Amino acid sequence: MKLSIGGSLKLAFRPWVEGLENVPAEGPAILASNHLSFSDSFFLPAVLPRKITFIAKQEYFTSPGVKGKLTAAFFKGVGQLPVDRSGARGAGEAAIKSGIEVLERGELFGIYPEGTRSPDGRLYRGKPGGLARVALATGAPVIPVAMIDTEKIQPPGKVVPKLMRPGIRIGKPLDFSRYHGMDGDRFILRSVTDEVMYEIMKLSGQEYVDIYATAAKRQIAEAAKKKAEEEKEAEKAAKAAGLDQPGEKRKRRGSE
Repeated sequence: MKLSIGGSLKLAFRPWVEGLENVPAEGPAILASNHLSFSDSFFLPAVLPRKITFIAKQEYFTSPGVKGKLTAAFFKGVGQLPVDRSGARGAGEAAIKSGIEVLERGELFGIYPEGTRSPDGRLYRGKPGGLARVALATGAPVIPVAMIDTEKIQPPGKVVPKLMRPGIRIGKPLDFSRYHGMDGDRFILRSVTDEVMYEIMKLSGQEYVDIYATAAKRQIAEAAKKKAEEEKEAEKAAKAAGLDQPGEKRKRRGSE
């Protein structure tokens, strides 16, 4: 199924790729990518000659009905691994455990260090728990990846993608064996994560923002809510002011 989906995506969108030679022909490796669109998890597997496994929320695999079964088959076909993400800590531990298992089988594991899609196309601070802990626990090299223009193909909330060429830049593997056995040190975890994010930034050319994407999404949502409230209040004020205009007063007196 991967061949079928990957072939269709390559034929329809013709993604360009740089640095494919940096992905090892065999053995475990972690591909750490920026995250611009829902479609990132489809385009990257489509251009790789090897299978890559990403973590996906369990709901994608358990939805009822025909649509749910088709969705589950699609995600399995592109190498998505279901993980129960109920509860923040439980979700993180489940993702780490799954990633280690994938790498111990000698396979490729894909992860988005930002933890969620970028809300505005910028690159956000990487979360140190998943990526760094998996890398230090397994000793697998980390390969930075930059997805280019995928947010223009399928922005958040859009179901039908726009036909245009996305790009994928794959950097050279990063070796963190010098930190072996130090996965319990939060300063080491942060250092590893920041080094990977720096390489992703260089590959993608994105503006870097030193806050988490989840926090940025909350700020954007709060700003949008505040703006809507202000516009509503302004509309009420405008209506009230309109009733006090001389013409309106004469209309009201004439109707009495």
